Amino acid sequence: MTPDSLTTPDGTRIAYRDDAPPPAAPAPTCPILLLHGLAGHMDEWAALRHLLLSDGHRVVSYDARGHGASTRRPADMSRSAAVADAEALLTHLGVRQVTLLGQSLGGLTALQLAARRPDLVSHLILIESGPAGRNPHLPGQIAGWLSSWPPSGFPIQKDAESFLGHEAWAAGLTQGEDGHWHPRFDPQKMIEAVAELATESYWQDWSRITCPTLIIRGEKGMMRPEETEEMRKRHPQSRVDVIPGAGHDVHLDDPDRLHRVVTAFLRTP
Repeated sequence: MTPDSLTTPDGTRIAYRDDAPPPAAPAPTCPILLLHGLAGHMDEWAALRHLLLSDGHRVVSYDARGHGASTRRPADMSRSAAVADAEALLTHLGVRQVTLLGQSLGGLTALQLAARRPDLVSHLILIESGPAGRNPHLPGQIAGWLSSWPPSGFPIQKDAESFLGHEAWAAGLTQGEDGHWHPRFDPQKMIEAVAELATESYWQDWSRITCPTLIIRGEKGMMRPEETEEMRKRHPQSRVDVIPGAGHDVHLDDPDRLHRVVTAFLRTP
């Protein structure tokens, strides 16, 4: 499916999908915006998207700036630009209220948008994502991870799947003229995307959240239990759920269990 696109005021092209539920689905419910993590792409949500559509949700997803089919090398990779993109897309689509569901860096974008536009967000769901920030080692860690990728690309997609750990990650690559499979992002832009997290935290944004909030952590993920405990302490109305056996990519490790948790949360008065 060829994605639609939106051009932001700074000239960045944002590729997106706007999927309507099938005619046989239940009555339409609040739209859901899916926000992927660093170095990801919108189609990594395929399994969860299908389940949410079957529930009657309108599901919107997009490639964040610098990722996938969106502008590969935008000048601005700041947090404020990422949040503005999500807000601009919802405005462009005429969405007046939405459930935000974001994983990792996409979850931080969702958190910041919910803080900035509480009138726009009905529910906030964060997967392996929180406001802690201030990790001076993060840009270097991301640079090291990206430099471990084969510089000439992956000869076949199966090699990429083995290396990256998930078929969905391999599906986000593109085949070059050399026949090898390469990432659809510039590594330097990925490092720029996390640069602010080296020195900034986002607890002030978290304190402004007013909507019902669900924090999802993978049992084997990267999010520290101490962070979720502090989030609950500062926002007692938020809920925490741990997905057994799942890692950082909860939506890929166990989309069915994730769907059940999300559905139960959205159905709770």
